Amino acid sequence: MNPTAHDFLMAARTRGREQLQDILHIGQLTGRIARLAHMLQRERGASNIWLCSSGQLFSAERSRCIEEVDHELALFKQAIADPNDLPGSAILVSLACALHYLERLPPLRAAIAEQHIQPLQAMEQFNITLRHLLSIVPEVSNVVDDAGVVRSLAALFSFMQGKELAGQERAIGALGFTLGEFTDVLRQQLVDRIDSQQHCFDTFCSMVDEPLRVQFRACSEPCRETEQLRRMACTRLKSEGDDSPRALRWFALLSARIDALKAVEDALIDGVMAQAQRALGQGLQQTPLNEDDIAHWVAGNDGMKNERYLDRHLLPLVRQQAQQLEMMAQQLASLQATIEERKIIDKAKALLIRHQGHSEEQAWQVLRKMAMNQNKRMVDVAIAMVSVAEIWQLPTKE
Repeated sequence: MNPTAHDFLMAARTRGREQLQDILHIGQLTGRIARLAHMLQRERGASNIWLCSSGQLFSAERSRCIEEVDHELALFKQAIADPNDLPGSAILVSLACALHYLERLPPLRAAIAEQHIQPLQAMEQFNITLRHLLSIVPEVSNVVDDAGVVRSLAALFSFMQGKELAGQERAIGALGFTLGEFTDVLRQQLVDRIDSQQHCFDTFCSMVDEPLRVQFRACSEPCRETEQLRRMACTRLKSEGDDSPRALRWFALLSARIDALKAVEDALIDGVMAQAQRALGQGLQQTPLNEDDIAHWVAGNDGMKNERYLDRHLLPLVRQQAQQLEMMAQQLASLQATIEERKIIDKAKALLIRHQGHSEEQAWQVLRKMAMNQNKRMVDVAIAMVSVAEIWQLPTKE
């Protein structure tokens, strides 16, 4: 029997329903990945503080984190116990890579416990493990054609990347404050993570509806105390005394923010599941195709064809973005550039202090708000302000 257009389109419908049923299972796995990553992020930060304090700080916290990671890891392994339940070969390869690094956790923990590893090296091993664990999520796109589900997955992956960078910010800050010194390398890494996470969150915001954006905005902005500690970390070379209280406070503040981001992440995962269930329900209710339907589909006039193929490319683009962010994070910019930016910002603050009567903190907040309102970097706003002052020959220093 010769196949017809009708045969292939009906086969496409059947295959689509099978894919959506797969995504319901994968959605549950994604939730497991998110919870395991969340606890690994916390263990990474606690291990940094413990190492840098020579075992004096966060001993109980680190032990608790290890227990929670092991609990989530056991549940994760249960979810992938039968590889035949997982569609596509790409996701199996990603799982193999993630498991390879997860199996290295015991020797890493032993090296940390014996203090036979440097904090930066330990942090990088956690980073690699998390990177491979999170890479599983976009591979789901290889088995899904529904445009709405793919868009939800793209938003989720971008958000998870941003949250991981926020976790790296917590770990780097904890390391620097516990050491009592932010080296050039640490400061630049901190700046990179702060900037890079915002790129990921911007991508996420462009792909979700307003309720999720509102939920995200409620917890996305660091509080004033966090901003103050960020500035201290990015501008100060050495501590004037014992910095362990700041390290603990930093970890607490950043943990509260990341826990709030976790709630948004959970809502995103629920959204993926709901989108898949809706699409599956619509697929089950589809009526038989007639000749008009076939002609309409082939002509691409159903209003969905272009969207389907456009959204199908979202995840590869997000993957590319993640790779670019990783390269940017690994390639440290010169310290001179950072110093020059800080000088410009200080000049702009001096203008506001002198001519507007602001305190230093108020001047910082004014610049920060202007940058947010104009969707620009703070240094760009500062450059514009200093340029105007030079035109009008206004003094920029007391």
